[in-house]
Amino acid sequence: MDTPRRDGGAAVDGQGRTLVSRSRRISDVSFSAFLADREAPRVRWTAPDGTEIAAAGSTATVTADGQDRFETVRERADRLLADVDVDGPAATRPRLFGGFAFHADHEPAPPWEGFPAARFVLPRVQLTRTADETWLTVTSFEGDAPAALEEERDAVADLPSMRAAGDPPGVDATRRTTPREEWTRMIEHATERIAAGGLRKVTLATALSVELARTLPIPEAVERLRRTYPDCYRFLIQPTDGPGFFGAPPERLVRLDGQQVGTEALAGSVARGETPEEDAALADTLRDGEKLREEHEIVVDAIREWLAPFGEVTVGDRAVRKLSNIQHLRTPISATLSGDAHVLSLVEALHPTPAVGGLPRDTALALIRETEAFERGWYASPVGWFDAAGDGEFTVAIRSAVADGRRATLFAGNGIVADSDPDEEWAEVQPKFRPVLDELEADADE
Repeated sequence: MDTPRRDGGAAVDGQGRTLVSRSRRISDVSFSAFLADREAPRVRWTAPDGTEIAAAGSTATVTADGQDRFETVRERADRLLADVDVDGPAATRPRLFGGFAFHADHEPAPPWEGFPAARFVLPRVQLTRTADETWLTVTSFEGDAPAALEEERDAVADLPSMRAAGDPPGVDATRRTTPREEWTRMIEHATERIAAGGLRKVTLATALSVELARTLPIPEAVERLRRTYPDCYRFLIQPTDGPGFFGAPPERLVRLDGQQVGTEALAGSVARGETPEEDAALADTLRDGEKLREEHEIVVDAIREWLAPFGEVTVGDRAVRKLSNIQHLRTPISATLSGDAHVLSLVEALHPTPAVGGLPRDTALALIRETEAFERGWYASPVGWFDAAGDGEFTVAIRSAVADGRRATLFAGNGIVADSDPDEEWAEVQPKFRPVLDELEADADE
């Protein structure tokens, strides 16, 4: 493999040679067992439509920094994927997996070691699970993909078809980066800025630092999320043997398949009720509450406006989406492209949506920078994949954490509008830690 090249803020390896990808059908194996047996980089991607991929090793990487990071990744990837020799079904085609930092000026300081402003990997070995088949794929620039495929088939043959997800590591201590008093000051400052004009909404976040009782095998935590959040995205991006970023976000940022674009507005949330009656009453507050409806419509209007230059936009009906511990207002949004576009162009246009940033975008981002007491890193950022055709899918990396050994940092945020109340916002943000925290805390009866 070539030494990574530096040029214009991007690092690329492997470009300029024919990319060879070979696949074969295998008996189903445990994806978490596969990842546990592999060195970094490691990738796990599961989408609500059933797409499920586990991958490891690197045939090529693309990294970028700065305001032009979306365009830089796209240009370098186009060169990387210009000459592709593929033998396998469409589901196993070469894809680059990775994501972007929330802020363009992000630096990979702890806990984000190994996570630059943009990083994508073309895995060397990949498992793909479709509705009724499992495929093994090897992708190489050395021309040895066919021989390597047979070697990898032998290597995965001994993996179990199922593997217990393991027990949570347990939590020794937690520390909030934003105490409640500081949170109150943040919300009051934001609402004052909104009242003064020039800002309609801003999403403010907080982090939870967690000390674990034992080392966390991250692939096992991702596997456990399958049980409680089967209808959400589930991802793992681990560039090195150090920190890994993982989560179970409910929100699609964008999907591009040919000329068809799919996205959604997911903003405004309440907890689940302990009884069906309480749950229904809480859902009614989502539908009828003026503050939550305003927060949601800001997101819908912005996505519609930002997609309009790409083609004809259609906004669906608003509904309540129920997850295991929280419920959201959701509006599906689609578009038909009027010309050619790369999914990264759509990602750039949409990130960050007002659901995780604010409006106007630049004003909100500046307020986030001056207000939050921690580095967002890749939290609330676009994470996903794209292929040689420019198709791809990205989620918004919320309900997420970055973990390394016996430490983890969890993130959660809330949209703030003119009439936001600090106490209500504090209560609303707490359940958003639960998807990951539940997979870290040991059972009470252990």
